[in-house]
Amino acid sequence: MNTYIQIEQISKSYQGARALREVRLEVQEGELFGLIGPDGAGKTSLIRILATLLLPDSGTARMGQKDVVRDYLQIRKRLGYMPGKFSLYQDLTVRENLELFATLFGTTIRENYGLIKDIYVQLEPFNKRLAGKLSGGMKQKLALCCALIHRPEVMLLDEPTTGVDPVSRKEFWQMLKGLQKEGITLLVSTPYMDEAKLCQRVALIQSGQILQTDSPEGITRQFPARLYAVNGKDNYQLLQDLRAYPYASSVFSFGEDIHYTDEREEDIALQLNEYLRAKGHTDHQVNPIVPSIEDCFMELMKQSD
Repeated sequence: MNTYIQIEQISKSYQGARALREVRLEVQEGELFGLIGPDGAGKTSLIRILATLLLPDSGTARMGQKDVVRDYLQIRKRLGYMPGKFSLYQDLTVRENLELFATLFGTTIRENYGLIKDIYVQLEPFNKRLAGKLSGGMKQKLALCCALIHRPEVMLLDEPTTGVDPVSRKEFWQMLKGLQKEGITLLVSTPYMDEAKLCQRVALIQSGQILQTDSPEGITRQFPARLYAVNGKDNYQLLQDLRAYPYASSVFSFGEDIHYTDEREEDIALQLNEYLRAKGHTDHQVNPIVPSIEDCFMELMKQSD
């Protein structure tokens, strides 16, 4: 594969606060790449720089061998962009929005209908409905159609599934997989760690810094310790006692479980059970588990502190 997006030491500040800190990143042509991180991590700033909507303070970024600052006009012709906030004309109908964006890019709906048809068939029954009256999932599908109507080489999608119901989220990612088969390069940002596994490669970002870049499987394989899930009737006291354990390395609450790592490399389930029984826990369980992307993210954040 050839590199389509290349970012070299991009930095950006707002009112003295660093949004991006010398970010370096490469996305390959035709790749489905995920930018994974919580709110405020720097995802939107980076995508807006790539979309030629924001100037970096330092560093360079290129898309398809074009510089995002110097060659912004050429890049915009090749680019499809979905911002995090629904930004279409809410007082225009579904069809009017699509026709408007096609006209702006000098094309027609018919010319590129083959690219959007699998998405648009779900919208056609609502052609005459105002965009502002659509459901969250339908708004996202309309925004995706409008971003694709000129058949871009690359799509930038900023948290496209935030606030969307689980069924619509699943459908949206299926659409992205279909677009990848059409040869479109896709860069998708999301705060949802479970969506990382739907990408070929991901970059974990926090506080404007890239913590790690790899395939989802590659990231979880690099988890540096044995991981255990601990649970019981009194998880709050369990959490306090685990954090007080002399060999504890990391202790985080994950839903109904507590995820625990130890400073020792060997299997310590037996020793941990004995320690918890001595603390008065008689109904707990300690089980080794495979780390998730979220576990890896928490571990990387701890290492970067």
